Amino acid sequence: MAKDIVQFTREVKQEGQKVTWPTRKETITTTVVVFIMIGIFSVILMLSDWIISAAIEFILGLGTRI
Repeated sequence: MAKDIVQFTREVKQEGQKVTWPTRKETITTTVVVFIMIGIFSVILMLSDWIISAAIEFILGLGTRI
């Protein structure tokens, strides 16, 4: 049992050394892109929610439309 744990730990260390970690610049760039995409999708979802709720209010006659 102890031998299995030691072997597992060695293999994990070996695999960890094979990983290519991103540079600081790559990390910052991808983080900025993620935040921009979150903003874009938030606006899209907000507009679609507004359109759908306006359509439902119109159909059901719940809103006061002039």
